[in-house]
Amino acid sequence: MTFNSRPVRESNQMVFGIRAVVEAIRSGKEIEALYIQRGIGGSLLNELRELTVEYNITPQQVPVEKLNRLTMKNHQGVVAFISPIIYQKVEDIIPQVFEKGEVPLILVLDAITDVRNMGAIARTAECAGVHAIVIPAKGSAQINPDAIKTSAGALYKIPVCRHDNFMQTVKFLQESGLQLVCCTEKTKEDIYAPDYTSPTAIIMGSEEDGIRNEIIRISDHLAKIPMFGEIESLNVSVSTGVILYEAIRQRGLKAN
Repeated sequence: MTFNSRPVRESNQMVFGIRAVVEAIRSGKEIEALYIQRGIGGSLLNELRELTVEYNITPQQVPVEKLNRLTMKNHQGVVAFISPIIYQKVEDIIPQVFEKGEVPLILVLDAITDVRNMGAIARTAECAGVHAIVIPAKGSAQINPDAIKTSAGALYKIPVCRHDNFMQTVKFLQESGLQLVCCTEKTKEDIYAPDYTSPTAIIMGSEEDGIRNEIIRISDHLAKIPMFGEIESLNVSVSTGVILYEAIRQRGLKAN
């Protein structure tokens, strides 16, 4: 469900060279990733570093070999990728949902790192009517052409909210009246126990580490997907679909 119109870009755009990247940031482009060569300096680079602080962009310090693999042109030690989507703020979306008389259903992805999982999850979330996806600024998969393609274009339709202070954002959701439901194996309660007809944020963990302990400690419900076979876990995109559609099932029953 889209609340704000947004321009559509077909793919990530690479920008290289210090001045070009500075101007891209100043013009308001969404920077998906910024790579700066280790050990370089200079006044223009200092200007770039100041902009990264001002615009909450976290650069990655990398060896020159990585930059050379990205482009053999004169990158001056700086390469950036512009996101194909425009990120939104969940603080803006929650009030809009309530104003429309709808019950918020937010999907929080705690460091999903595989771009195809990200795309598949976004596709399911959009089909399920999720109001927004929330991701951390660090440690999350890039929203790149592979993610867009796997999502079947859903990433152009569903608001994606990328936040630097991820824990603070999760606490904001809770303080806004949303229950936090963590999908995790660290519980005896299954996904059918919580009441999803109330405002809800469903939290899914990373492929390797699951949901961070800080979130689990403050959550309202821990819920696991029942497993009956010999394989003990599902792919995170499949797990997301299972729990989302339990929420939709309950909401549909209440509506009827």
